Amino acid sequence: MLALLQIDWRPIVEILILAVGIYYVFTFVRGTRGASIVTGFLAVMITLPLVTSFFELTVLSWLLGTIAPSFVVAVVVIFQPEIRRMLAQVGNLPLFGNTHEQRENIETIIQTVERLAEVRIGALIAIEQTNPLGAMVESGVAVDCVATPEMLETIFFPNNAIHDGGVILKGDRITRAACIFPLTRRQDLNKSLGTRHRAAIGLSEETDAVLVLVSEETGAISYAYKGQLTRGVTLENLRAFLSSILVTSDRPRNVADWLRVLKTSAPKRATPPPAPAKGPPPAVIRTGTDY
Repeated sequence: MLALLQIDWRPIVEILILAVGIYYVFTFVRGTRGASIVTGFLAVMITLPLVTSFFELTVLSWLLGTIAPSFVVAVVVIFQPEIRRMLAQVGNLPLFGNTHEQRENIETIIQTVERLAEVRIGALIAIEQTNPLGAMVESGVAVDCVATPEMLETIFFPNNAIHDGGVILKGDRITRAACIFPLTRRQDLNKSLGTRHRAAIGLSEETDAVLVLVSEETGAISYAYKGQLTRGVTLENLRAFLSSILVTSDRPRNVADWLRVLKTSAPKRATPPPAPAKGPPPAVIRTGTDY
């Protein structure tokens, strides 16, 4: 026991902190446009010091030590979108989570895509989370109304003046319509993938928004999140996915939340969790033309 107390634990703690930090950075940027940049940047930052130290390259070591302070500015400039999204997620933690309202918002989306899919009317819905989407869209019409299936159907109805482009939802309100989202620059996608789906992937790469789509050609329902597009999902699959992302936990997060629960909640009998929805799991489909 005495020997353990005499061990200098600081190097071990530092290594653990660095390992956890690098792991969460990779987890955060995985599937985004900056993933390859982060990988290459960290590889260079780790490899160069090791090479200069092993071969005793004095000049290169001095140069690295001189320009090292400039790396901080370079990191901020290169990874500005990722840093902004990370800080937004950390700093925008809600005090209370109204699960009932969140589930009502999800049902509004489910009813909308169900109706549009039946008549094969194309739709692109962006659900805003912590990152404001106003700076990411090139155009759009301010709407600012309560989101209902009837209103969303009206917006996406063909020949409507604002049916082209996407709609932005924030909470239970429609903020903008006829928005043009940035297209993804990925080269590994199927060439037949339509503009609507490429725009959904592009916006999900830059922000933490959830994109829900309806194919105008086939009526298939899809969703995109963190640069990943999942197509051909059922309504049950979509509901489960949106609930896992958008519905916050009912557990108290802080002292104020604990006091609120103690004051307003009565003891209840535990109920078993609902049975998982039946049906095949969603799959990523890369075939078919969709515009």
